[in-house]
Amino acid sequence: MSQIPKNFEAKQVEEKWYSYWMQHDFFHSEPDRREPYTIVIPPPNVTGVLHMGHMLNNTIQDVLIRRARLKGFNACWVPGMDHASIATEAKVVAKLKEEGIDKNSLSREEFLSHAWEWKEKYGGIILEQLKKLGASCDWQRTKFTMDPHMSEAVIKVFVDLHKKGLIYRGYRMVNWDPQAKTTLSDEEVIYEERQGNLYYLAYPIQGSDEKVIIATTRPETILGDTAICVNPNDERYKHLKGKKAIVPLADRVVPIIEDEYVDIEFGTGCLKVTPAHDENDKVLGDKHDLEVIDIFNEDATLNAYGLHYKGKDRFVVRKEITEELGSKGYLVKVEQHVNKVGTSERTKAVIEPRLSDQWFLKMEGLAKPAIEAVLETEEVRFFPKKFVNTYRHWMENVRDWNISRQLWWGQQIPAYYYSDGKEDLVVAETKEDALRLAQERTGDSGLTMSDLRQDEDVLDTWFSSWLWPISVFDGIRDPENEEIQYYYPTNDLVTGPDILFFWVARMIVAGYEFKDEHPFSNVYLTGLVRDKQRRKMSKSLGNSPDALKLIEDFGADGVRVGLLLSSAAGNDLLFDEALCQQGKNFANKIWNAFRLIKGWQVDETIKQPEHSKIGLQWFEAKFQKALSEIEDHFSKYRISDALMAIYKLVWDDFCSWLLEIVKPAYQQPIDKVTYDKVISLLEDNLRILHPFMPFLTEEIWQHISEKTPEEALIVDQWPSQHGHDGQLIKDFELAMEVVSGIRTIRKEKNIAFKDQIALFVLNAEKTTTLLDAMVKKLGNISEVAYVEGKVEGALSFRVRSNEYFIPIMGSIDVEGEVSKLREELGYTEGFLASVRKKLSNERFVSNAPEKVVALERKKEADALAKIATIKASLENFQ
Repeated sequence: MSQIPKNFEAKQVEEKWYSYWMQHDFFHSEPDRREPYTIVIPPPNVTGVLHMGHMLNNTIQDVLIRRARLKGFNACWVPGMDHASIATEAKVVAKLKEEGIDKNSLSREEFLSHAWEWKEKYGGIILEQLKKLGASCDWQRTKFTMDPHMSEAVIKVFVDLHKKGLIYRGYRMVNWDPQAKTTLSDEEVIYEERQGNLYYLAYPIQGSDEKVIIATTRPETILGDTAICVNPNDERYKHLKGKKAIVPLADRVVPIIEDEYVDIEFGTGCLKVTPAHDENDKVLGDKHDLEVIDIFNEDATLNAYGLHYKGKDRFVVRKEITEELGSKGYLVKVEQHVNKVGTSERTKAVIEPRLSDQWFLKMEGLAKPAIEAVLETEEVRFFPKKFVNTYRHWMENVRDWNISRQLWWGQQIPAYYYSDGKEDLVVAETKEDALRLAQERTGDSGLTMSDLRQDEDVLDTWFSSWLWPISVFDGIRDPENEEIQYYYPTNDLVTGPDILFFWVARMIVAGYEFKDEHPFSNVYLTGLVRDKQRRKMSKSLGNSPDALKLIEDFGADGVRVGLLLSSAAGNDLLFDEALCQQGKNFANKIWNAFRLIKGWQVDETIKQPEHSKIGLQWFEAKFQKALSEIEDHFSKYRISDALMAIYKLVWDDFCSWLLEIVKPAYQQPIDKVTYDKVISLLEDNLRILHPFMPFLTEEIWQHISEKTPEEALIVDQWPSQHGHDGQLIKDFELAMEVVSGIRTIRKEKNIAFKDQIALFVLNAEKTTTLLDAMVKKLGNISEVAYVEGKVEGALSFRVRSNEYFIPIMGSIDVEGEVSKLREELGYTEGFLASVRKKLSNERFVSNAPEKVVALERKKEADALAKIATIKASLENFQ
């Protein structure tokens, strides 16, 4: 055996054992006769770097997968990355810009070669960082959502859904991100309350001096106005029926239309209609056959319809047009107004409603089995359960999914146009299939590949990741393959509630549509990691610690424990670096306990002492009780509670009590029976602690004795559950209080631990005498004697209804003790008098809250009990 180092050197240990586990393929899984336990990682963006949310999420997944491995399951944790269309394209565009290259000067193929180059160089950093945390993913299975076979699955699904009539192309008002220059689904738009203004503008009525006043939050969009709308029931505007108004600055003559959609009570009851830039206005425009004038370019600068503002940004124009409207007498007044503004989840840019040809997926029918799975059959269970209502709301109000994006990085939509008409297209998995279909449709066998033009758009990134639990096992392309049959459905999904709809709900939909089965059984939704002031962690606040720096400072095990010990705030976690220090201290405590044990000299000729025998029996019972609690916590996904149960078992019961009970006297050997049992119990502790602290536990495990790779802790066995002696645990709790009472008297009376003392017991509780040997050992008691009455001239303390006496020794300063007791008695009697004065005041008793009065009565009772104890002690001294 190698020498056990004095300190636990986390960095060296982490590198050593991670390499060892990888070298021996302990993370790798292949289908076999064992029952599988499968987790698919929520694939982080290829652009991502490790942050606290990833740390928490992946620590929990690793705890679950390591525990499953120890429980004998064929544990498979599939890692991978998401191609993240918007985020990655933005990174590549920025990199090209730095190199003086404009994306628009490149062909699609040229841009994609730059994007793949960027991905190979910078992508996947986060997966390497997860290894530092100890993540035991099956790295041989690492997938990327744009791997060839993964992309083929996406295209196959698109074609399949299109054939079923579920995918269609529509000209709709969509959410446009002018920074990323692409559409977004409704779920990718985050609404924020912002302080803005309400601008009251005067529109002249054609052929008269009259003006109508209209309130708008967006004065720049007047250049796209094509009507004024009033409610037909509004008496104020009856006279305007059939008349026309003139749009300020644009001098465009527009009709005044009537529609009950207009709220008479809101604003002036008069509405400007801009069909190109508002969803509700578009509905009005379609109904009344209005002209549609789009005033924006794709980057939200104004186009030629913006007149002299052409080329300027919308927000610059808002300021300048307000000044111009004011100078020309069209601006009546400006009021402050709080408005809900839609922003892009990815780029944070303000969203622009925009009319565009896009591809959509009909969701209503697809959602039904996914709703049943969570709300009725519970084939998929959510932890915490409160998220079921959020899921219900989303799924029962689901809208068609806009699945096309105006980007180049991603799976290009497999729609091929064979002429200039919008409807002249075919959908096929390959260009060859598309040509055949086009020839069949047109009856023109002379069509060639060069006649086909593929749709420029790519599919929404979520359209690939919704297939993740199926496609990682190639279950779309080859639905009968061995791996999909063995590993699917997966067991647990660990993710954040922020992507409950984006990803979780859609995976459930895909599971039932393509496999007719749920994709996972349990969804554990972690909270956000917040700082101790409850603020969300962000770069801008500077409160998000560097994840790798934490690992460097506290060790991976310390950080894992720190994260899981973070106190819950609702579903969120309040993270404090001090908890990582606590995790590190815990690692050091266990390490030092192990060094203590290995430092004992073993003598096979010594008989096992009674105190060791009973102490070991007690810890075995405590271990089984804790194991039962831990299993219950895991079944309810209370991972932090499971860790806390282990923490208390190891720190308090094993290190602080058991090792003190069995520890041999200074420079004396330990008997072999006790030593072997302590090692056996230590190994059980390591087994249940391993999922949480894999590096420390493997290091100690391998130091206990020489091990073959097959005997490594990572592939050992989780302890089995069996009954435990509950009465022994209860008896031991009382004995612990007795030991604490003895230690308190020693401390208060300055009695050195090396000096033996006697203990007399008035056993009103009728407690067992089996634990006397343990009390003698831990209290350095010469004898434990049971008496029928009080012992005169002795110090005493109570544990429940039992009274314990320690005869006064010559080393105690009797006069000093009596003086101290009298002083304490005087103080306590004075305190009692002040409490009784309050309680004798009828006004106080009648008017004070019930809790306050009850507290004062408790103070009175406590003071009386203390006075009785002090008087008894004084009697003993006298």
